[in-house]
Amino acid sequence: MPTLGLLMLETRFARPPGDIGHPGTFAFPVLRRTVAGATPARVVRTRDPALLAPFVAAAHALVAEGADAIATSCGFLARWQRELQDALPVPVWSSALLELAGPAAAARRCGVITIDAAALGAPEFEAVGVRVPPPVEGIAPGSRLHRTLLEDLPTLDAADAAAQVVAAGRRLLARVPALDTFVLECTNLPPYAQALRAATGRAVRDVTTLLEARMAALAAASP
Repeated sequence: MPTLGLLMLETRFARPPGDIGHPGTFAFPVLRRTVAGATPARVVRTRDPALLAPFVAAAHALVAEGADAIATSCGFLARWQRELQDALPVPVWSSALLELAGPAAAARRCGVITIDAAALGAPEFEAVGVRVPPPVEGIAPGSRLHRTLLEDLPTLDAADAAAQVVAAGRRLLARVPALDTFVLECTNLPPYAQALRAATGRAVRDVTTLLEARMAALAAASP
């Protein structure tokens, strides 16, 4: 079975089941490596270009350890999809935003829920092949979930987190009622995908659905 290499941000917040950093989230083998200095603020808000080289170096180290593909623990790293893929000899899946590209996406009416709507823009969408950005809704600025993830606070209120994700979905549907699919940009939001489905009746795609499908395809293609 192929092994996934995960490039992890340097964080301390809790990671419940379903989060990309929880050891029980995936059924396939996973190797994780933390990129020193890659804090949520530097990746999401500062967009620090100096971090690209450490991400590439960490990815090479994961490949050397046996990773057959590389993914990341932050959807905003979509902006470096091309650079990471060009630097590595294995497939790179930088972000759940890849769910918006390709034939399957064309059949969906997608909207994106992100941890920070003010920071997500054309560079991230264009880098994964999305020419027309979809409607986007962010987690409420200043909410407990918003602060926990972006300020890297040590505690996580799961009930508040689920409520914030559902509220973002409802705000997005109020603006664009025709949406049939939510794509969760943030890799820390999949634990609340079921609550979002139940509250809205819409499909939800996220980094876990992306990686499960692509790792299955990689396994099927392996000799």
